[in-house]
Amino acid sequence: MRYLAFVLLTPWLLILCWAYWAYPKSLPRTRVRRAFDAAAVLIALVGAAEAAVLGFDTALQPAIGPFGRSSGGIWQQVLPALYGYGALLLVLAVALGVRWMLWGRRR
Repeated sequence: MRYLAFVLLTPWLLILCWAYWAYPKSLPRTRVRRAFDAAAVLIALVGAAEAAVLGFDTALQPAIGPFGRSSGGIWQQVLPALYGYGALLLVLAVALGVRWMLWGRRR
């Protein structure tokens, strides 16, 4: 159950990684840029997985009362998804800015 939220979010995260890889088409496609993009995507995916595990570990379990668990147990799956999604977007946004500064349009 630890990776359930991340596994369910993985297709969307892969789409975002593909969009980062393909955007923009106007930048030069050199070997160095492709290596930079591959490293950024790998770091983003590893960071998202680590953040999802951190989110699962920090989510509090609801207390068990006389009538069973109270509501709120869904946060143990929602919080890892939010952490993983946020980590991936943060890494890809920083990489996008760095990539634009390094290989952006020259005037």
